[in-house]
Amino acid sequence: MLERIVAIDGPSASGKSSTARAVAEQLGFAHLDSGALYRGVTLVALRDAGAESGEPLDPNRILLAAERRGLALHFDGRGFSVYLAGEPVDAAIRSAPVTATVSSVSALPEVREWVNERLRGLARAGQSLVVDGRDIGTVVFPDAAVKVFLTAAPRVRAGRRLAQRGEAGDPRQVAREAAVLAARDEADSQRAVAPLRRAEDAVVLDGTDLTFDQQVARIVALARARLPRER
Repeated sequence: MLERIVAIDGPSASGKSSTARAVAEQLGFAHLDSGALYRGVTLVALRDAGAESGEPLDPNRILLAAERRGLALHFDGRGFSVYLAGEPVDAAIRSAPVTATVSSVSALPEVREWVNERLRGLARAGQSLVVDGRDIGTVVFPDAAVKVFLTAAPRVRAGRRLAQRGEAGDPRQVAREAAVLAARDEADSQRAVAPLRRAEDAVVLDGTDLTFDQQVARIVALARARLPRER
């Protein structure tokens, strides 16, 4: 069992990354956002592997470009930042073109295995991690000591997503966004490669009626109860 790994999975806009970051800070662990590395690969695909021109996605071409450009995660003291050609690209990987393309790139089996191997390498190095994603507890770290499946009602997640984009979100906007998220949930749960699903031994945490601090506190309490004490 991976005794110093906390895996947090869940659907889009469930608050995985922000929650994982806060949990990691309270536990004294490093936060690892698996989605950031997928976004880094997508940035490479757009800049160096023809994706921007609409060419078919070629996983071998993309990954060769990623290797050539030195795509990597570097520890910044609290978590990991994505670097490309020796420079941080955290802002670039959150751009609209990357957001529009990342689902297609991350669905490629070769890309997923490439990313997963790098995530596992950090655990093999002995780093204590809080990792968030969609298949962390099922595929990447199935032996993690603590697994949480974080979710919330579509309307709540929709409100959060609109707030992230700086939109107030009237009831009709929230309803539209909730429908988009529900459709993505369905697609993610049905896809052939790494579908979104709860690990059988994961604790389900529904944050619909919880504050952010309450959500974090429950996961921290669970982790402290299950994780071995450092010797």
